[in-house]
Amino acid sequence: MPLNTSFGGSIPESYDRYLGPFLFEPYAKDLVERIKNLNVTNVLEIASGTGRVTRHIRTSFPTTVKITATDINPDMLKIAKQNVENNNVEFRIADAQDLPFESETFDLVVCQFGYMFVPDKPKAFSEAYRVLKKGGILFFNTWDKLANNDVINTVNGIVTEFFENSPPQFYAIPFSMHKKQELSQLPKSAGFSDVTVTKVKKEGSSHSALEVVKGFIEGNPIINEITEKDPTAPPILISKAEKAVMKSYGIYAKSKLSAWIVKAVK
Repeated sequence: MPLNTSFGGSIPESYDRYLGPFLFEPYAKDLVERIKNLNVTNVLEIASGTGRVTRHIRTSFPTTVKITATDINPDMLKIAKQNVENNNVEFRIADAQDLPFESETFDLVVCQFGYMFVPDKPKAFSEAYRVLKKGGILFFNTWDKLANNDVINTVNGIVTEFFENSPPQFYAIPFSMHKKQELSQLPKSAGFSDVTVTKVKKEGSSHSALEVVKGFIEGNPIINEITEKDPTAPPILISKAEKAVMKSYGIYAKSKLSAWIVKAVK
């Protein structure tokens, strides 16, 4: 799966350490609350990243439930293996557009904030449909529009200025699936029925404004573009963004987050 961008090298560690608590933990807990009482024996996670959702799935289901956690980025899975107790959990490098599994293998497929990065989304949803058993369920979430996620929008503005208002497209990608109609239609076109789309609002909170800013700048591939343009720029941008975030949202960067959760039944 040729992603629009690659999470490799030192990026996954910063991504998990700085963005994990602020962005991903609240929605990981929300997603797992929705699935924990399902009667399943075989779970597939797509775009498992550093294992935030994987860890909660493992602790929410009996160890007899097999979990297969996949990601396209080997360096992300390396962090996930450190974060998740390997108790009936298999980690595999896999392309969401071409899943290496037999048809009708899984009772449940979950994907947290992953489908936005997939170039061929209809193919990816068709693959999720294919590997699910009849009656199986797909749960996935995506971010709401950038303007509805305060701190991210603030940092995005500063980075956009640095690139003279013509930044690389990375920041746009995570927020590219924010239309409710699209979120409903993509699974339906793949064959899913009974599709429900719900907006979920949370509050993000970090150990410090500095940490969350480091996450948005050092914890994603935009750091490569920044360094290429000016190797001295990252600490300057981080300092500027930290001051802006602290001014508006305080030392812990407490601010609103907005995302969508989708449930689709095969």
